[in-house]
Amino acid sequence: FLPYLTSLINSSLTAGYVPSVFKRARVAPLLKKPTLDPSHVNNYRPVSLLSFLSKTFERAVLGQLSCYLSQNDLLDPNQSGFKTGHSTETALLCVTEALRTAKANSLSSALILLDLSAAFDTVNHQILLSTLSELGISGAAHAWIASYLTGRSYQVAWRESVSAPRALTTGVPQGSVLGPLLFSLYTKSLGSVISSHGLSYHCYADDTQLIFSFPPSDNQAANRISACLADISVWMTDHHLKLNLGKTDLLFLPGKDCPFHDLAITVDNSLVSSSQSAKNLGVILDNTLSFSTNIKAVTRSCRFMLYNIRRVRPCLTQEATQVLIQALVISRLDYCNSLLAGLPAC
Repeated sequence: FLPYLTSLINSSLTAGYVPSVFKRARVAPLLKKPTLDPSHVNNYRPVSLLSFLSKTFERAVLGQLSCYLSQNDLLDPNQSGFKTGHSTETALLCVTEALRTAKANSLSSALILLDLSAAFDTVNHQILLSTLSELGISGAAHAWIASYLTGRSYQVAWRESVSAPRALTTGVPQGSVLGPLLFSLYTKSLGSVISSHGLSYHCYADDTQLIFSFPPSDNQAANRISACLADISVWMTDHHLKLNLGKTDLLFLPGKDCPFHDLAITVDNSLVSSSQSAKNLGVILDNTLSFSTNIKAVTRSCRFMLYNIRRVRPCLTQEATQVLIQALVISRLDYCNSLLAGLPAC
């Protein structure tokens, strides 16, 4: 089987063509939380299921594309996704270290966590393909990605029913292997917009975190952040994306002797106020960087999992119990635990 699969992948790459059968998705609506009302459509999350063979094709392309981007230094240096040795943990370490350094220098800081509405679904194919051309991707490789993006369709499966196929004319495929990397290349030029306003940033795939550190006496900080977000909003519109200000979080970390302990910014007639804490890449950050809120949440979650495992323990072997504890408890304790290093409570 393997030689035939290898030959099929090589033929596809050489011809710059993706078979149409690999471009069909089955979408299953799943309730976001068990406590939500199942009669409301907005309470469901669409989960896209793709052929495992198509994902095998994508992994072959992902390896070569990632290697090309890395060797030619074409990836955004502030992007932690799709890089060897990088992860959500390294992204969070970069952000928290920048905030701690600013605090040590008696500076105030604002951390803005951008939220995009259906980001992967609205990517414009022509803009993406043009961006890839600018990065030097041409010939059969460019043709393959163009074929991969176009001619896609999906069907919604609900219980025993399946809808008629619908064409997809925009977006990168959800649930795909290549989709997140293509999206990060699509948004690469956003970094220059952010930097032009004096803000720093760090990304993990489609999660973008803005950091602005300033002297406590700077009374124009809010205006500068607002101006940056306004330009980001314009960039988003030009690239067929939508900045969701209603779900964009703002954390304000006041510096020493800061005359104010709150911050609010206005963008497109929408007010974004600072909060005490916000979830970022699965970790709850607070405005003191004590991680106390996150520690409490993880502890509560682990206790709940242990309680449920204990209830079914009589039906499990020792090996099965260990697997469950590793998967449901220890994995939660291990996730991004390097962020806790050096904290007084640790």
